[in-house]
Amino acid sequence: MYQGRLYLKGTNLEGKVIVALQNQNGTIEYARQEIEHINNTWKRYWLKLISNTTDPHARLAIYIDRPGKLWIDQVTLMNSKENQFKGLPYRKDIAEAMVNEGLTFLRYGGTMINAPEYRFKKMIGNPDNRPPYKGHWYTYSTNAFGIEDFLKFCEAAGFTPAFAINIEEDPQDIADMVEYLNGSVSTKWGKKRAQNGHPAPYQVKYIGIGNEEVLFNGDNAQEYDHYINRFLLLYDAIKHKDPSIKLISTAWWRPESPNMERVFKALDGKADYWDFHPWADDLDTGKKVEAELKRMKELFLKWNPNTKIKCAIFEENGNTHNMQRALGHVTLQNAVRRMGNFVLTSCAANALQPYKQNDNGWDQGQIFFTQNQVWGMPPYYAQQMASRYHQPFLIESRISGQKNELDVTATRSKDGKTIVLHIANTDSTAVSTCIDLDNFSPISESLSITLSGKLQDINTPNEPQRIFPVEQILQESDRKFYMIQPYSYTILVFKKE
Repeated sequence: MYQGRLYLKGTNLEGKVIVALQNQNGTIEYARQEIEHINNTWKRYWLKLISNTTDPHARLAIYIDRPGKLWIDQVTLMNSKENQFKGLPYRKDIAEAMVNEGLTFLRYGGTMINAPEYRFKKMIGNPDNRPPYKGHWYTYSTNAFGIEDFLKFCEAAGFTPAFAINIEEDPQDIADMVEYLNGSVSTKWGKKRAQNGHPAPYQVKYIGIGNEEVLFNGDNAQEYDHYINRFLLLYDAIKHKDPSIKLISTAWWRPESPNMERVFKALDGKADYWDFHPWADDLDTGKKVEAELKRMKELFLKWNPNTKIKCAIFEENGNTHNMQRALGHVTLQNAVRRMGNFVLTSCAANALQPYKQNDNGWDQGQIFFTQNQVWGMPPYYAQQMASRYHQPFLIESRISGQKNELDVTATRSKDGKTIVLHIANTDSTAVSTCIDLDNFSPISESLSITLSGKLQDINTPNEPQRIFPVEQILQESDRKFYMIQPYSYTILVFKKE
């Protein structure tokens, strides 16, 4: 069963409007609904279509079979409630795939927010009444999914949310936004939130001021100065309403530019994090990112030894979704672990990608989907592994006596009874290792989880788990002689009594 709505008006219509589910070429109808008495005033009509047939290539058709003129707008057709995610109008299978990936932090932003008409107050309330706008990626964008919708999803999924706002937003509108999202129902805008169906505050903690600002025209001092001015205006508006919110500077990071020190000193004490967007397609991603993070930290401390500004990686970008990208992601995660609490989080882009419908060049989805199928790509499983076996404390690890490029970090549990090794082999040959765990015995349980494949390998609708983690219990002899597979991400878990 599918339910939805649409808006219609017409002139000189002699018959009915027919809404139907059909096969791909329209020769067979699986379900239909007839709507009568259409006049020249816009009106909403509710849809309910029940089909006894499954057809992933079916289409929705709206037509008239007699003369007349018909206008159609705001057409929405959704799965039945049991196929939606926790009462929200989103596909349950896609949302559950994100939850099963082990995500804990989700960022909503990107170049879409730089569109001149991207404004918070246009994306609240009834989605049918939200105005469309000219988006950055798509000329005819809608506000059907906006900041508040993102927050509702994160709340239902259990993710910590962060989102970005357009730097040209009016400060008063942003103050109202903070009151709407975090204020009590006794406030003007908190009351509006409750009237829109969410009485409890969203408890937003992180807001990015802009996205990749001063990127497109190069190292432009005037644009950096404009960003500083806009950041400070919005900072005052946000902090006046909620001092607890953490703000993220999104000025494009150019460490060689003298503009960086000026931006830093203007925002020091106001921005909590500086957004850094590395490229993660390459096998040496971790080395490059770690070097840049160290450089960033050194410059921050040079400019102010007492600064509290840290880094947030809100976009880990690339053009691929294959095994090579998975290894790039793993080595980047190892770099982030080694940087300790200097990095808030690392968000890999993009979360979702419709199969064979990517038209903006960013071919980097972690979760792919069709009308009736959802599956993870290799980076998805790398992230899932890291999340599932996460431990909070970094411990020292050393590699010796091997020529291959193994990238290793070691972590332990709070009680000290579990040690986890994250090992990336970015070489085409296997590596024989001997694992020595100092002062950690007796070991009661150990296992390995390995994701491996050729660099260009991906998962497909026909082979959705072609690249998939393989888990096995380790014997005592494995610690003396363990083979790390070529082009692989291996997690080794050791537990003691």
